[in-house]
Amino acid sequence: MTRYLVLRSDATTLCGVEAFTRNLAARLGSRAVSDVLDGNSRRLSERLAEVDAVVFNFPIVAWKRRLIEPFAVAALAKLKRKRVIVVLHEWASLDWKRRLILWPVLLIADAILFSAPEVRQEWLESRYPIGRKSTAIVPIPPNLLPSGQEQAGPAALAIRGLRANGCASGRTGGRTIIGQFGSIYPKKNCAELLAIARSLVDRGQEVGVAFVGSFIKGMDNVEEDFRNRVEALGLADRVMVTGYLATDEEVFAACREVDIFCYRFSEGLTARRGSVLAAALGGRIVVTNAPADPKGLEHHGLFQTLIRNGNIVVCPHDADIEAMAEAVRGVIGRVPPSLDIDAEITSLWRAIIGELDAVGGVERSEARPVASSR
Repeated sequence: MTRYLVLRSDATTLCGVEAFTRNLAARLGSRAVSDVLDGNSRRLSERLAEVDAVVFNFPIVAWKRRLIEPFAVAALAKLKRKRVIVVLHEWASLDWKRRLILWPVLLIADAILFSAPEVRQEWLESRYPIGRKSTAIVPIPPNLLPSGQEQAGPAALAIRGLRANGCASGRTGGRTIIGQFGSIYPKKNCAELLAIARSLVDRGQEVGVAFVGSFIKGMDNVEEDFRNRVEALGLADRVMVTGYLATDEEVFAACREVDIFCYRFSEGLTARRGSVLAAALGGRIVVTNAPADPKGLEHHGLFQTLIRNGNIVVCPHDADIEAMAEAVRGVIGRVPPSLDIDAEITSLWRAIIGELDAVGGVERSEARPVASSR
């Protein structure tokens, strides 16, 4: 049975890739050694002696400070006749300088596991040499999971207040709250939800809009543009943003105050939309538009289950604002089916480890060629 060295950082604030890395090591159990990439080549050499393969997850935010070390460890692993496996979570969305730094490790890797079909296609279409290696696509589990014991904090109470404001209009029970979970930034198409809310209000539906998250930092005018859009649509008294929530409990307590989550993505739903998974697992229906590629979610059993059960309601890929608003109106008051979350997450990790073993098995002597679309 293949034994793995799973490399992580010493970060205390985890990015999504870091969280996946640590969860992978934990799920592998006694088959994995988890160690920090911190420049201690002697210790890493000793760790390599204990295993058959080393696993890198890219891009880990905390590794931005370590430009050469991933390649140095990968090269050492090859010298020791260990397999080098990379789990690539992003590619085209990375700055070109970041891709250039990661490329040498990817070039000498024996295998690459991609987080989604889109990431694999981006890699194939890039200008970097590919080489011969085994590849596969793995489902990425959600980083956040509800405990079911969340207590309402300030964010959750604020959303309740937004709901109660609807009572002034005479609606029993207050407003229906539609919303999104996750950071607010242009590619999230948050403005689309505002337009959907406007359409619902124009149809006589009493709604409020709650964004469970915060504005992404380092991008010009994101919050200003958002606020201007809210004002232009006449939604100022109907929209709130919770701001950053530090714990999973705060996140899910706030999400449980939202009635329906709604996302209209330019590219359609993809397997990398962890915010959609979190919203659905929190016990609310999610309305979104279908992937551009109908096969884009075939590898992800949890997404398939959520769609099949009706926890995620999928509109056509090119559904416009009015169509999305009608879909939201159609699920108001609907209770989403229950789900055995533990069983679904266990099934995902079984699939991930199965693909890891398929490309990382020490008995494999030849890599499968990667077909290029160029």
